[in-house]
Amino acid sequence: MSEVAADPLDLANAGAPTLDLLSLPRPRVLRTGVVLAVLLGLGIATAVLATAGFGDILKAVRAIGLPGLAVLVLWTPGPLLLLGGAWFLLADGEDAANRDALGAARPRLGDFVWARLVRDASGELLPFSHVGGFFIGARAAILRGVAPRAAFATSVGDVSAELLAQLVFTGVALGWLTVRLGAGAPSWLGGALLGLFVGAAALGGFMLLQGRGGRLIDRLAGQLFPALARRSPGLGAAVQDLYARPWRLLGAAGLHLGAWVASALGCWAALNLTGAHVAAADILALEALVAAVRSALVVAPMGIGVQEAAYAFAGPLLGLGPDLALALSLIKRARDLVVGIPALAAWQGVEGARALRSRPAEATKLGSPGLAPASTEAPPL
Repeated sequence: MSEVAADPLDLANAGAPTLDLLSLPRPRVLRTGVVLAVLLGLGIATAVLATAGFGDILKAVRAIGLPGLAVLVLWTPGPLLLLGGAWFLLADGEDAANRDALGAARPRLGDFVWARLVRDASGELLPFSHVGGFFIGARAAILRGVAPRAAFATSVGDVSAELLAQLVFTGVALGWLTVRLGAGAPSWLGGALLGLFVGAAALGGFMLLQGRGGRLIDRLAGQLFPALARRSPGLGAAVQDLYARPWRLLGAAGLHLGAWVASALGCWAALNLTGAHVAAADILALEALVAAVRSALVVAPMGIGVQEAAYAFAGPLLGLGPDLALALSLIKRARDLVVGIPALAAWQGVEGARALRSRPAEATKLGSPGLAPASTEAPPL
């Protein structure tokens, strides 16, 4: 029996028969690294919670309680609509001739809102980093009828737009923190501002590569992600096409910025149920700093340990005790479970139904209905 190829893009192929999320094909070294990273993150998170005091954190969690969790859950569709809208804005700008050549229908907003929900749920709940979530999100879009090339190309552009918005969001937060703390500003703040400029330069180079390096993108995709290159020919040209419509990229970045702000305001609303009466500007700055730390350590699976440490460190700078800051972190993780588990279950249901439909067709082609042999090859799109 042939072995499953250890290609990360196999988790996003068009018809993988493997439906077990924890058994997605990955090299053994990568699997070991993920396990070690999760264990390290759990150790860091436990240490942070213990330092802040489990009893105090539990009291703060009870203070936020189910009403605070309900606020975060009910608040989710707003930022999600903005996030899906940003991705849709890029996909909707694809040339109609390209769609016709690929036999793809015009994209729909709901398809990208759904794919974004799956992307975020996989990044928060599965043992992958958010990088893995990008591939899963593209896969979810493909299942909704988006052409593979468009799904992956617009994912690249969407990530760039989101990073651009995050740089702005983080810059405003650091500026607010500088003004708020005045002479008492910590010494590391200057280094953080320098890091922001370095990040902006790196993003500029990344976007320049996307806009002008179509052939290089194709070569890199072929070497690093051969399944992606096979299923998305012309990926580099499709990414370049996004930069021919810069106003769409800027519009997507604006929607992402709106999503960052809206999400932070949801946290502010949940915290105010505790009677803490924290200023909205402080929570905006807190969420921006935590998100920046998570993005800098994007390879950390599910952000375990990273998120908790960031809240415990940044919360006191903005008038939030470490117990309440960590309680907010835990309530947000509970929100991710409430929203993400049904989304992932529904996605896997779609995957399973597709796999079941494809097997009779394969068996019929072989002249043995219902007895299709095991295969690692995915059916065509």
